[in-house]
Amino acid sequence: MLDYIQEILSTLRQNKLRATMTGFSVAWGIFMLILLLGSGKGLQNGMEKNFSSSSKNALWIWSRRTQVAFDGLKAGRRIQFTDQDVLELKRSLGNDFDYISGRFYLRGEARLTYKNEFGTYRMEGIMPEFNKIQIINQTQGRFINQLDIDDFRKTIVLSEPIKKALFKNEEEFIGKYIRVNNVPFMVVGTFTDPEDAERKRAYLPLSTAQRVFNGNNRLGEMAIATNAVTVAENKRIEEEVRLLLAKRHRVSPEDKQALGIWNTLEHFKQAQGVFAGIRIFIWFIGIMTIIAGIVGVSNIMIILVKERTKEIGVRKAIGATPLSIIRLVLSESVFITASAGFFGLVAGMGVLSIASAQLQQAGSEVQRAFWNPSADINVALWALCILVISGLVAGYIPARKAARIRPIKALHNE
Repeated sequence: MLDYIQEILSTLRQNKLRATMTGFSVAWGIFMLILLLGSGKGLQNGMEKNFSSSSKNALWIWSRRTQVAFDGLKAGRRIQFTDQDVLELKRSLGNDFDYISGRFYLRGEARLTYKNEFGTYRMEGIMPEFNKIQIINQTQGRFINQLDIDDFRKTIVLSEPIKKALFKNEEEFIGKYIRVNNVPFMVVGTFTDPEDAERKRAYLPLSTAQRVFNGNNRLGEMAIATNAVTVAENKRIEEEVRLLLAKRHRVSPEDKQALGIWNTLEHFKQAQGVFAGIRIFIWFIGIMTIIAGIVGVSNIMIILVKERTKEIGVRKAIGATPLSIIRLVLSESVFITASAGFFGLVAGMGVLSIASAQLQQAGSEVQRAFWNPSADINVALWALCILVISGLVAGYIPARKAARIRPIKALHNE
């Protein structure tokens, strides 16, 4: 076996330039395929990261100004959601929902103070169901519960960056009080945002936030997690929500600008469709690149057979069988494709690994566009196997030609 490999290497050394260039084209083809697949996966991961903090079948609803005069009311009127809208949606469309929550924003940013530490951060009043719609990772303590809502409790859930800023290295902070615009609130838990771990915000019970910070029963936004499994179902629920709210707030059914609704399932499916197209394009480009390398292997094997005609004639004259000649040529072809392909695979996986490590240090804006580029190792190994098989196919034609050479004619070849 060792002599066999040495013979192959000796033959290739006699044609260093051709063998090197052919091997490079094969290595470059699989390197580019791995790199393209990893880049496509990185773009897809970035897109999915944008959806990681929200239920995939959610509806986010916010109010705007009317664009059409209706029912005796002029255009340009601002729509104001209230708690009653949430109750009416539950009553009328509750069978289509899993969760619903109102959302109340404190105007501007609130000042949070603990002992000598302070900062200004975004505050939101929400309902207990909110963490089933806006996905969060609870790190310590608990989230807002129904008793907080019913009893108007002054509790607060902090994001990890706010906790670190206010409590520094204190390990015991659950149950301690901080001041929100000089009003004391008890810390009951902490969380991180899966989309952006550095995002700084805190949650208060909706009823408490409305009462303490002069919100009355007003809402800035509503969020719904539907039970739809298809885009069509979610669009139907979206239209029913739009019509119900339009009727409640005396908005023309034709006025699509008065109510803003973001259908996450629709946008998620659209993004998935785009990336499916990108993957097909990536595979096409990668395969075409590999084919170019395989054609190069076939060409060099034809040249090698032509240059070794006399040698092959001698081999046949002393008893070499056509099968052994075919095996010799095919083994050289497979050796070039397998070794070059493996090198290209390792190089591609290495570049992706380095890029992924660098992106760990990048900002959240970059990560939401491109995150964790990687190629499935199984896909990479299958690509390498296909490459080796292609090497066999590429070497078969010149191998069959070599096996048909007549010894006498070969020995007279110049």
